[in-house]
Amino acid sequence: MKKGRQGEGGGRPSVVFTEKQVIELEALSSVLTKGQIADYFCISETTLRKIEARQPEVSDAYKKGAVKQIADMGNNLVKLAKEGNVAANIFYLKTKGGWKEEQAEAQEIPPINIVVDSRAAHATAE
Repeated sequence: MKKGRQGEGGGRPSVVFTEKQVIELEALSSVLTKGQIADYFCISETTLRKIEARQPEVSDAYKKGAVKQIADMGNNLVKLAKEGNVAANIFYLKTKGGWKEEQAEAQEIPPINIVVDSRAAHATAE
């Protein structure tokens, strides 16, 4: 039974991640969204965000795991580009080099006047 008034110790206790869970979260963050990680730990995404606010090491672990994976993928992309993969080169230059494909400007087509000679409409085969 709840003791005291609302806000005075009633309700569920706050979830606190253990060191092992923080390490696990870092590994998972390289491939899962926060919502999926929350599902993995059987909590809501809102609860996960509250844990991050209370435990900065949880937020740091999420960011660190995600950044490591992005760096690995970036290194793979650069490797492919250097090996001559044209798609990898184009993607790299567009995302990191600021390249973009210019769209051709729309040009107005001048009106075309067609004049039909009335003699051609009544011509007979000879």
